[in-house]
Amino acid sequence: MARQARLSDLVRATASLVDCVAGLSREGLPSPLRFTPDGERAADAVAEPASADLGGSLGKVWLERSGPPGPLDDLVLERFAMAARVLGHAEPGGGAPQLADPALVELLLGEQAAEEDRARALRLLGLDAGRPVRVVAVGTEDERDPGVAAVGLLARGGSLPRLHVAVVGEVAAVLMQPRDDSVVAALRSALADRARERDTAGGVRVGVGDAVPGLEVRRSWLQARLAERFAVPAVEPVVVHGELGSLTLLAEVPVTRLREQDDVRALDALAATPTGAADVAALEAFCRTGSLRQAAVALHRHHSSVAARLAHVEDALSWRLDEPGDRFRARLALLARRLAQRG
Repeated sequence: MARQARLSDLVRATASLVDCVAGLSREGLPSPLRFTPDGERAADAVAEPASADLGGSLGKVWLERSGPPGPLDDLVLERFAMAARVLGHAEPGGGAPQLADPALVELLLGEQAAEEDRARALRLLGLDAGRPVRVVAVGTEDERDPGVAAVGLLARGGSLPRLHVAVVGEVAAVLMQPRDDSVVAALRSALADRARERDTAGGVRVGVGDAVPGLEVRRSWLQARLAERFAVPAVEPVVVHGELGSLTLLAEVPVTRLREQDDVRALDALAATPTGAADVAALEAFCRTGSLRQAAVALHRHHSSVAARLAHVEDALSWRLDEPGDRFRARLALLARRLAQRG
């Protein structure tokens, strides 16, 4: 992708990797692309190939094996579809994520550049300085490359506008110029689809900043970074800065003070026990959703299992989660712990 490969190159490379015919069809292509492992155009097709959709009505990719599927075919198909959405040159002016020049993105998001340098960076990225820009921050909890995670997530959002993705530190920055407020809904839908497919949201956290004038994009970036610190995979993976309200004040507390707070230390101690991490996850799901059954749905667990874990939390921390005061205390401690972990 970094070398601006064509869709035909992608199909050839996939066929060579899996040692079978690979194919791709999408909106804008006059006919499907099908290549053999040696890079030649394929002839007869397999009756029912394993396939993956590109999202909406955009098209699909597939692998054609005459025998049983290979052990990595599902993973290859997922990456194949992701790369096809990103490359997407067959769809002029499409909204596929573009791998942006990190230097330009860092210049825009930094605090040192002069206004004329920011304006030039906007132009070079293909962004309109006269229209609002919104920044989305994408982080991961499983040490995966946040840039890869961002592209994989955003490639699912067929209705998203043209995007520019670059990794800044440990978080991927996504710059976009949406024409409406559908971005948040598209992101939440993409993560929900991912969760249904994998029984998990994959450890992805997303923070969404406000839409701001192009030359003030750093403000949206800082908001997105802050919102990403509040996000919880599977339970509340997408957090919008504008919806946090007074909770943003908690982020002004120094990280060292948050870590040393007694309730935060108690949660850390519980999480360090053999079953404690699952207990804390159940508590977080319960506090975020406000319902035992909704927490169970978010965690893909039976509600009785979640109830047992919450009972263990109550015994360990001397909290009573049916009491409003203790629920608020637990929620506040969980938020403080999240912010301390990502400070």
